[in-house]
Amino acid sequence: MNPKASPGHALSIIPREQHTISRKNISKAALRVLYRLNEAGYDAYLVGGAVRDLLLGGHPKDFDVATNATPDEVKKLFRNCRLIGRRFRLAHVVYGNEIIEVATFRGTSDEEGDRHVVDGRIVRDNVWGSIEEDALRRDFRVNAMYYDISDFSVRDYVGGMQDLHNRVLHLIGDPATRYREDPVRMLRAARLAAKLNFRIDPKAAAPFAELGPLLSGVAPARLFDESLKLFLTGHGLKSFQMLEGCGLLKFMFPATARAIRRGDRALCMLIEQGLENTDARISEGKSVTPAFLFAVLLWGEVRDLAHTWMSHGKDGNDAWSRAAAHVVSEQCQRVAIPRRFTIAMEEIWALQPRFEQIQRKKVFRLLAHPRFRAAFDFLLLRGAESQAMEELGRWWAHAQQLPHETLAAALPAQHVGGDVDTGVPAPARKRRRRRKPAGKSGAS
Repeated sequence: MNPKASPGHALSIIPREQHTISRKNISKAALRVLYRLNEAGYDAYLVGGAVRDLLLGGHPKDFDVATNATPDEVKKLFRNCRLIGRRFRLAHVVYGNEIIEVATFRGTSDEEGDRHVVDGRIVRDNVWGSIEEDALRRDFRVNAMYYDISDFSVRDYVGGMQDLHNRVLHLIGDPATRYREDPVRMLRAARLAAKLNFRIDPKAAAPFAELGPLLSGVAPARLFDESLKLFLTGHGLKSFQMLEGCGLLKFMFPATARAIRRGDRALCMLIEQGLENTDARISEGKSVTPAFLFAVLLWGEVRDLAHTWMSHGKDGNDAWSRAAAHVVSEQCQRVAIPRRFTIAMEEIWALQPRFEQIQRKKVFRLLAHPRFRAAFDFLLLRGAESQAMEELGRWWAHAQQLPHETLAAALPAQHVGGDVDTGVPAPARKRRRRRKPAGKSGAS
């Protein structure tokens, strides 16, 4: 009897000669796990994003394995294995810096095993089942294909190969039900569409507006991890545009969404350029930091709030400090940004008004600040705000190229007004002669 597939889809087994997956492109650690499970008599498959990306000609970094061995049975086979998770019991097999995640086939029964659902949301799920059930439990069709190490074929139970061909993301099962089970699937849809340059099936996108608020119930630490996947894996600009287009941005970054709704085109340009620059650095193998990314995303709200408080008479430093603290506090209720990053963000913001203080001591003090480089890069992004801001960025770029003595000689001892160009700061204004108090003549 043929194995079962999802309703409306017959099981498709693609033999080795009809697909593009080669063991050369699978990590040695993943192959070790697959072979050892298979040799011990268990079914063992490479599954999920790795299979999807290999079929698309990509080079995945992470490899997940699905098997009919239970977590405890996996642990007995591998000395370098640890069991993790309460919500989803998993085995992690560790080889140096690489971790191969091994999951037991998930079942669909609500009656057997350790499965707990609250308000439609799966809070614990350790029900084992067959590979057919496991395929139905996965999120998107393109993520539910299995590479069989026993004969090197690909098993497709849900029509994932057709979706790869059509470059579309279909959710497995009823979209509203699946999003209630795990609201993060909405973010995953946007991220995968951006990464793969796929479109989201209209039925999968339809519940976003109604069910987007469920993201507020997701653990903020988990949403931080999802933010890194969205914005720091090389396709951040597309992910941002996808989130905004799908109406999901406001549920993760409400301050960013509000600032964009105010119609500030310069701010949109700053965010898009910042994300584009980050994508470029990742593609070039350069380091990136979440602090700079979040500083870019939240800048509009911080800037507007600081200017509002200054217009009401607050001291500039205090206004910027309070604005930063307020915006960070609100954002961390949605996305738990670690303190080491929020400190860096606040410093980047706090240094922005100091770039306008063209005075000898302050210029050299700012140049020596440990956060200067990040703050200067941020200043360059702000060039779209005004011509004066663009000129300010050029001036600081030029100032960094000058020898210390040349720059010191060109700078006034005290802050002066006027625009800044790429050469020497505006000349010092002539000091006004002080009047002597009435009744105190200089004559003897």
